[in-house]
Amino acid sequence: MKSSTPIISTLVLLLGSVSTAFAASGAREDNSGIFVWIFLGFCALIVVMQLMPAVFMMLGIAKGLQKESPQEHKATH
Repeated sequence: MKSSTPIISTLVLLLGSVSTAFAASGAREDNSGIFVWIFLGFCALIVVMQLMPAVFMMLGIAKGLQKESPQEHKATH
C-alpha cells in the first residue's frame, strides 16, 4: 500500500498545478457587427474575382498542351 502513495501524490501535485490551464477556455467573444461581416464578405468577393481569370488562364494552357499530341509535334519539326 505504501508504494502507491508516492504515485498518487505525484499525480495530485501534477494535476493540481495545471488546473488553471484546464479552466481557461481560450474562447474570445466576438462583438463584430453586421458591417464588419459585410466588409469581410466584400474583401472575399474581390479576392475570388481576382483569382477567376488566373484559373481560367491555367485551364486554357492545360487544354492547349493536351491538344498538342506527339505525332503533330513531330510533323511540324
